[in-house]
Amino acid sequence: MFEQRSLRVRIFLFFALIALAGSAAIVAALFIGWQRIGTTATISAFVVAAALACFALTGLTAWVWLLFDENVAKPVQTLAAALRVRAHTDVGQAIDSKPARYLGDLGPACDAVTASLVDTRTELAEAVARETARIAEEKTRLEAVLRDVQVGVLLCTADHRIALCNDQAVVLLRDVGEIGLDRPLFNLLREGPIQHARARLLRAGRAAPAASVLCTTQDGSRVLQGAMRLLGSEAPESTGYVLTLRDTTEDIAAHAARERLLHEVFERTRRPAANISATLDALAAAPDLGTTARKKLQDALAGETQDLARAVTELGTAADATAGSWWPMAEVAASDLIDSVEARLAGDAASLSTESSPLLLRCDGFALALVIETAVRAVAEIVATPLRLTIGKDGNGAVIDLIWTGQPLPMSRLDALLAAPLAGGYGEQSGRDALDSHGTDIWPGHTDDGRQRLRLPLHAARAETASHPAALRPALWDFDLLARPPGPLENRLLTSLTYVVFDTETTGLEPENGDEIVQIAALRIVNGQLQDGEAFESLVHPGRPIPASSTAIHGIDDSMVAKAPPISEAGSRFHSFCEDAVLVAHNAPFDMAFLRRHERAIGARFENPVLDTVLLSATLFGQSDVHTLDALSDRLGVDIPAAARHTALGDARATATAFLKMLPMLEETGITTLSNAFEESRKHKRLLTTVE
Repeated sequence: MFEQRSLRVRIFLFFALIALAGSAAIVAALFIGWQRIGTTATISAFVVAAALACFALTGLTAWVWLLFDENVAKPVQTLAAALRVRAHTDVGQAIDSKPARYLGDLGPACDAVTASLVDTRTELAEAVARETARIAEEKTRLEAVLRDVQVGVLLCTADHRIALCNDQAVVLLRDVGEIGLDRPLFNLLREGPIQHARARLLRAGRAAPAASVLCTTQDGSRVLQGAMRLLGSEAPESTGYVLTLRDTTEDIAAHAARERLLHEVFERTRRPAANISATLDALAAAPDLGTTARKKLQDALAGETQDLARAVTELGTAADATAGSWWPMAEVAASDLIDSVEARLAGDAASLSTESSPLLLRCDGFALALVIETAVRAVAEIVATPLRLTIGKDGNGAVIDLIWTGQPLPMSRLDALLAAPLAGGYGEQSGRDALDSHGTDIWPGHTDDGRQRLRLPLHAARAETASHPAALRPALWDFDLLARPPGPLENRLLTSLTYVVFDTETTGLEPENGDEIVQIAALRIVNGQLQDGEAFESLVHPGRPIPASSTAIHGIDDSMVAKAPPISEAGSRFHSFCEDAVLVAHNAPFDMAFLRRHERAIGARFENPVLDTVLLSATLFGQSDVHTLDALSDRLGVDIPAAARHTALGDARATATAFLKMLPMLEETGITTLSNAFEESRKHKRLLTTVE
C-alpha cells in the first residue's frame, strides 16, 4: 500500500512520522522528569513545556518538509516524468534542470542520459527505417492485390468483428452502416447465413472446403453471394474466418426480369397464335363459306395477326433492354482498349494510327477489342490506305470511330465476320452477341471531310480524372485483432482496446443554461493505431444564435451551420460511429454533458466507458502540473497547427496523438487495464472543474 503512494506523499508521511515520534519522545521525557521531581505543583509547568515543545517540533518539521518538498521531492517527480516522456516518446529536447538546482548533479546527469538516449534512438530509428521500408513495400504489394480483387474480402475474428476489409468490401457495405476495423460484422450483414456457414465448417473440420454463403445486408437492399473459409488454427472454434462477397442483386434482378419476359412471351403469343390457327383451320374446313362469314373470319385473322405483331415488337424491345444485363462489365480505360487492339494486330500489314481521350468506358474491354480487331481486319482487306482508330466523349457515353480513305466496307462482309464466335474463351458467343450485350451496333457513315467511317457508340463513360461516386479508400487490416483474447472490457489491456477520441465546439460553456454543440469530430484508435481512414466530422445546427465571443474562438458562425443537421441527426450518426468503443476526450465531462442532455432526441444512450486525458495526465505528471490540452501537447511533443486549434477535428487529433503517447507511460507505471485507468483517474477528479 505504501509503495503505491507517490513520492511526495511518501515524503510527507515520513516527515509526519518524525514529528509524531519527536512529540512522543518529548512528552515521554518530560513525564519521566516530572515523576522524579514528584511534586504536583510543577505538573502544569511540565504540560505547558511539553505542548510548546511539541508545537515547536511540529512547526519545524513542517517547515523542513515544505522546503524538502519544494526543492527535492517535487523536482525529483518532475525529472522522473520528464525522463518517462523521453523514454516513451520522440521528445528530444533537453531537460530543464533549473527546478533541480538543489539536487546537485542529478539534473545535468538526467540531461546527459537524455542526450545519450536521443543518440541511441537515432541509430535505432535508422535501422528501423530500413526494415520499415521493406515492410512498407510488402504492404504496398498487399494493398495492390487487395485493391485489384474484384470481390469484397472480409477477415473476421471468432466473435465476428472485422480485422480486414478491402476496397470492394467498403464499396459494397458502406451505405449499410459503419465499416472498419474492430466493428461488428452483423451491423452490416444478416447474422443467420453467416453463423450457419461457420457452423457447417466447424462440423466438417479444418480440412473442409470453403462454404458457400448467400446473405443480405441488414437493410435488405442487397443480396450478396460468396464463400467462407476458416483460418488455420489448433482450435477452430476460436479462430476467425475469411469471407468473400460479391453483389448479386443485379444478377438476380436480371435473371428474374428475363424469367418474367419469357413468361410474358408465352402468355402474349399463345392466345393470338391459337386464334390464328383456329381461324385458318375454319377457313380450310369450309371452302364454300359465304362471303360475309368468310370476311368476318378474315377480319378476325387480321386482328389477331396485328395483336401478335404488336406483342412481338413490344417483347423484342423489352428483350433488347435486358440484353446486356448478364454480360460482365467493368470500367476500362480508353487507352487500354486501344493498346489491346494494337497488341492483337501486332505484326500485321494493317497501318493503324490511334487517338483516345482520357476516358473510362463501362464495357467488356476484351470483347470490344475483339470486335474492333474484326472491323479493322475487314477494312484492311479492301483498302491499302492507313486506318485511324479514335475514342472520344459523346454526352454521357463515348464513340469509337474507325476512319479510312477509299471504298466503303460491304456490311454483309462485316456481318458475316461478327456472326462468328469470339476468340478468348467466350464459347459460342459471337461478336454480334457482344454488341447486343452492350446495347449497341456498328454502322457505316462518312466524316465531315468525306472519308469512310465505322462508328460504334457506347452508352456509359466518364472522364478518367472525374470523381467517382464509389471512390475507394485504402484497404484496412490489423491481424493482431485475430489474437486478441476475449474477456470483460475493463480487464483488457489498454493497448488492445478500440477508442473513439472526440471533441466538440459549442456556443458556450454552460449546457445547463442552453448552450449547444456547433461541431463534433472524432477519430478511431484500434490496437494502438490511429485509423486515418475512419474519421467523423460534422457541423451541427445549434437551434440558437452563435455568440460572437464563441465564433472568435472556434471560427464557426451562424451562416456555416445554417444547413447543418440538428443534434438529433448528427448525434445519432456519432453514436453509431462510437459503437463498442471506449470514448476519450480532454475534460470529458464537459463534452459528455452536451451529448447526454440530447440522448432522448438522438434516440440512444451514450453508455460507453469514458477516459479523460486530463486525469491521465495528472496520473503521470502529478496534480501540481498544468493539464490543459496545450500544456499536455507541449509536454509530449505534439504539434497542433494554429489553424487546427479550437476546431473539433484538430483538437481531437491532438488529443488522440497525446493519448497514444501516454499509453506506454501508463503501462510502465502499472496502469495496464481499463479498470486500472479508472481507479487512478478517480483520484484526480477535482481537477476537472479547473481545466479547459
